[in-house]
Amino acid sequence: MTILALDSSSRTASVCVWRDGKILSLAYADSGYTHSRTLMPTVDFALNTAGVALADADLLAAAAGPGSFTGLRIGVATVKGLAFAADKPCAAVSTLEALACSHRGWDGVICAALDARRGQVYAALFTCENGKVMRLTEDGALSAEDVTEQIRKITGRVLLVGDGAELIRGADNAVPAPLENRFIAAPGVALAASSMTPVSAGELLPVYHRKPQAEREREDKTRG
Repeated sequence: MTILALDSSSRTASVCVWRDGKILSLAYADSGYTHSRTLMPTVDFALNTAGVALADADLLAAAAGPGSFTGLRIGVATVKGLAFAADKPCAAVSTLEALACSHRGWDGVICAALDARRGQVYAALFTCENGKVMRLTEDGALSAEDVTEQIRKITGRVLLVGDGAELIRGADNAVPAPLENRFIAAPGVALAASSMTPVSAGELLPVYHRKPQAEREREDKTRG
């Protein structure tokens, strides 16, 4: 199976072409420009480097959330547009599951956490055994303290991945992943997508797990 996988859920963007467990190409952008400017050129570069045409892809996958609302919309819209044009099936991958899948070499529990601002993290727990990642909890927006307490109750070491790892403090059994591979990247999206049931381009949607900031601020003013 050949998968074109995209991630634009955070300040960086990455695209990979993945075939039967092998990364044919990986392109990464952290130029300071918006994803709306950099994502499509990054897709073109990844496809050209792999020597793969869009028509050759069996599945198009996007990190669909949680993450930056704007980044998620851009990534999902890009995959939807490509899928409609090429008549390809899609996969909406949990950003947290993609993070966990990038650390299949860990034996034990993985906590994937993204900074959700306002003292919260988007987080989920997974377990990994013999290279197979299995979900323990659903994705959700939680306080860093609540996630820390969950980790304290786990027997054994827990690997922390994602940019929210720095917010989880006070659990002696928590082990932050090395900085150079702590963050989300497209190969994890491809790996998670490889075992998912595809959806149509029309069914592909971002998953925010929290109301947009503007809506939350409006509700705060209304309550005030």
